Amino acid sequence: MTSLHAGMLLVATPALADPHFAATVVLLLDVEDGGSEHSGGALGVVLNRPSGVPVREVLGPWSPVVDEPEVLFQGGPVSTEGALAVALLRDEAAPPVGFRTVEGRLGLVDLDTPVELVEGSLAGLRIFAGYAGWGAGQLDAEVQEGSWYVVPGEVVDPFRVDSSLLWRDVLRRQPGELAWNSTRPRDPNAN
Repeated sequence: MTSLHAGMLLVATPALADPHFAATVVLLLDVEDGGSEHSGGALGVVLNRPSGVPVREVLGPWSPVVDEPEVLFQGGPVSTEGALAVALLRDEAAPPVGFRTVEGRLGLVDLDTPVELVEGSLAGLRIFAGYAGWGAGQLDAEVQEGSWYVVPGEVVDPFRVDSSLLWRDVLRRQPGELAWNSTRPRDPNAN
């Protein structure tokens, strides 16, 4: 099994029937070390579920800074009243106040930070309502049962203008037979 760590992507397999996660791509933001070969709890956000809610209606000051489309994304079914801001630094050596590194230039911005303290230092920003969360060992079990492909992420993945093809594009860039899954229909019975 591929090691689970922050910055990796979870790509839903066709076997994943949970409607919250069917055909999704999840960016892992935090994975606790559970000891030995297993992870502890994990937290991530769904990258390909834009909502119809403009950021300006909920977090007005952040609207000029977010990437297009300027809407909240549905990050997952946990704490949907809260928001997480995933950001990409212009310069990894100069993180602004309120930025916490996830991996490399990718991190989280504290939305209580005044916008003017971070806006010039970001190359990308996306805001997610809610998140996906797993208890200790739960994500490991879902990966082993075949619900998720675990693959490396690219820093541009969270900031695509059109996220509707992200699931296929992420699979398509994988080596070997995993790339073949990018052409699989969501419902094989409809083929």
